[in-house]
Amino acid sequence: MQWFMDIYNNAVITVPAFAWFVTQVMKVIYDIEKYKRIDIRRFVGSGGMPSSHAAFVTSLATVVGVKSGWHSPEFGVAFALAMVVMYDATGVRRAAGKQAQVLNKLIAESQESGKLSNLDVKLKELIGHTPIEVLVGGIIGILFGLIFSS
Repeated sequence: MQWFMDIYNNAVITVPAFAWFVTQVMKVIYDIEKYKRIDIRRFVGSGGMPSSHAAFVTSLATVVGVKSGWHSPEFGVAFALAMVVMYDATGVRRAAGKQAQVLNKLIAESQESGKLSNLDVKLKELIGHTPIEVLVGGIIGILFGLIFSS
């Protein structure tokens, strides 16, 4: 049971997990405000405001920087990971989401015109982030890392 307490007391694990959880809750609240509907699937879904991926990795890097030092190799690795994840969220994943939107529209139009009737597919469109969603998630993550790492 000591191993569980060691993990529970490890801020490098718990702070990013907490930042992820809070930003996922914020997505649900944001969607309620914006769309006037409750969609619990947003709690576990990707994409949207704020980026929980960005919050997770920036809180991780911040905690590592506070605990190991801003000059440490561990912080360097955590920082590099954060940059890759955030770049991917606004680049590749966002582009894939836009492609899914276009394909879903083409499928729907083809079905309406009778050209395509046997395809029952709806691609997931909300998988990436806008730069502002990543920025907000990153700021939240840094704040969580600074506040909860001690």
